[in-house]
Amino acid sequence: MTVIRSLTFNVAFYANLIVQMIVWTPFYFLAPRHLAWFVPKFWSRTSLWLYNAIAGTRSEIAGVENLPEGSFILAPKHQSFWDTIAFFPYLRDPLYILKRELTWIPFFGWYILKMRMIPVDRGSRSKALKSVIRLTKAELARNPRQLIIYPEGTRRAPGDDPAYKWGIVELYTELGLPVVPVAHVAGLYWPRRKFLRYPGTIKARFLEPIPTGLSKEEFMRRLVSATEQAVDDLLVEAASAPDAPPLPETARKRLERLGVELPSSVPA
Repeated sequence: MTVIRSLTFNVAFYANLIVQMIVWTPFYFLAPRHLAWFVPKFWSRTSLWLYNAIAGTRSEIAGVENLPEGSFILAPKHQSFWDTIAFFPYLRDPLYILKRELTWIPFFGWYILKMRMIPVDRGSRSKALKSVIRLTKAELARNPRQLIIYPEGTRRAPGDDPAYKWGIVELYTELGLPVVPVAHVAGLYWPRRKFLRYPGTIKARFLEPIPTGLSKEEFMRRLVSATEQAVDDLLVEAASAPDAPPLPETARKRLERLGVELPSSVPA
């Protein structure tokens, strides 16, 4: 049944994307940018609705009161495609840093360009970071926006050892903005590189903002500590739930290190 529901959801997910891009195109490209944001946010909400209706996976996001007014940096844990679409409906004017190649895709790339995202070439990392900082500063000078950056760069399996990159430290220092960490274990339910979608409840949490003005080392320590502690709490909660999803080996090893004994009913 999980296979059938997963396959059905994947078909519905991409059909929803294609149909909405076509249907909303006149409004999206003729409307002012602040009104056009309705379209991708509506797509996100309908995608998560389909995820619940078809795959049986609910999404619960707590801590909205921790989101500051104006500009800030949102720093989510990166485990799944879910965390690329679930958070921006909560932001007034989100700003993504993304591969330049994505802007070349017909329709999808045009949608990206409309929202003035930050495209980068992944050549020299130092040059790319300097370009990102310069373009982001220019964009934030025009409008108060919320920069979404994944501190670990690429998706990692639930329970895997953290691998935070230094890029977010440079952005924090150069932009002078508070950083809101985001914890979740969505990779248990919407795994990376797999088409299976497991039922249950994905719980995510916007954590308390890390204020500006900290040293680079202190900022990184607080970011990793706050995020990983909250992720561990959510992992334990998910593994202990009556409808616990299958746990990858990385998650099982992490739970062992935390001293959590898993019931035999928890699937592998």
